[in-house]
Amino acid sequence: MINEEVTITREEHNGTSVVVVRGEIDVASAPELRRHLHELCDGNVPSLAVDLRSVTFLDSSALGVLVGALRRCRESDTQFRLVIDSSRLLKIFEITGLTSVFEITESLP
Repeated sequence: MINEEVTITREEHNGTSVVVVRGEIDVASAPELRRHLHELCDGNVPSLAVDLRSVTFLDSSALGVLVGALRRCRESDTQFRLVIDSSRLLKIFEITGLTSVFEITESLP
C-alpha cells in the first residue's frame, strides 16, 4: 500500500469557510489538519465546513482532530459541518457513533 500525501486547502463558499482535505489523514498528517481547523475556529469564522470527499483514508487520530475542532467551534459559536459523499467513509462515522455528533452533508450548501 502506498501512502498518499495529504493536501489541505482553504476556500470560501457562500459565506462558509471550507477546508478541503485530499489524501490520507493519519497520525502523521492529523497535526497539520488540527492546525488549520484551530486557526479557523479561533478566528471568528461564522461557518466552517470540512470537505472530506477526496479523503481516501482516515484513522482514529483524524477522528480525534475533528471532534476537537467541533468542540472548539462550539465554544466560539462557529457552525461546523463535515462534507462526506463516500459510503465507506460515512460507515466509519456510523460505527463510532459520530453521525449523531456531527452535522454531515453530501455536498456544500
